[in-house]
Amino acid sequence: MDLRAATVEDVDAVRSVARESLVASYGHAVGEQLLDEAVEEWYDADDLGDDIDDDDAVFPVAAVDGDVVGFAESYVVGRRERVGEIDWLHVHPDHRESGIGSALLERVESALRDADVDRIEARVLADNEAGTAFYQREGYELAGERDVDIGGEPFAEREYRKQIGRLTGISEAIYETDDGDRVHVAFDESERGSLAPFYVAYVDADHERRYGYLCGNCEGTDVAIDTMDRMECRNCGNRRKPTRWDAAY
Repeated sequence: MDLRAATVEDVDAVRSVARESLVASYGHAVGEQLLDEAVEEWYDADDLGDDIDDDDAVFPVAAVDGDVVGFAESYVVGRRERVGEIDWLHVHPDHRESGIGSALLERVESALRDADVDRIEARVLADNEAGTAFYQREGYELAGERDVDIGGEPFAEREYRKQIGRLTGISEAIYETDDGDRVHVAFDESERGSLAPFYVAYVDADHERRYGYLCGNCEGTDVAIDTMDRMECRNCGNRRKPTRWDAAY
């Protein structure tokens, strides 16, 4: 097995591995047509090329006999603390249980440690039993669970975390919305945006009732979300791509 940084020549292979991995992990729970649509939406060839060329991305691939059989991608997100987010980790079904997933994760974790992150986060649908077991085996702790919408159906998504350094900064603040409401913004819960993170905002101090999001770029709360969980701040144009509900193994 050869671990190396992804290149634009790997885009087609990465798309193929992503599809086969998604079908293997979620074919029992999500229809194949929806999975095909997800591959086209999340693993668009041009977007992948941009991600591979992004200096802020950690994007290793694993090759066996010259063929790409696995890949991972992560970023450092500058919240009130530094967080390494694993967007995805996929291994072709024919090469699972051979140590490739662990090797890719080790490469990602090493790069994120060098970037001085405080913790690493990964999200996996609960239906992906192999994926949830993988992160638990690799020392990640279950941090929470939420429902995400996929093709009009709710699916439980689990967030796993591994603590790396000591957390610093403010974990929560109260903001006033344009309508005059007071919301509690959790800076340790966020989604990566094109200009800055989106932070989760709650109606109550106990974080039981979600209000929406605060844009980390302009600190506005007028954030629109569509059915694919695509997010955009109406004030400054900060955007998030459609939800990638998998860091699959």
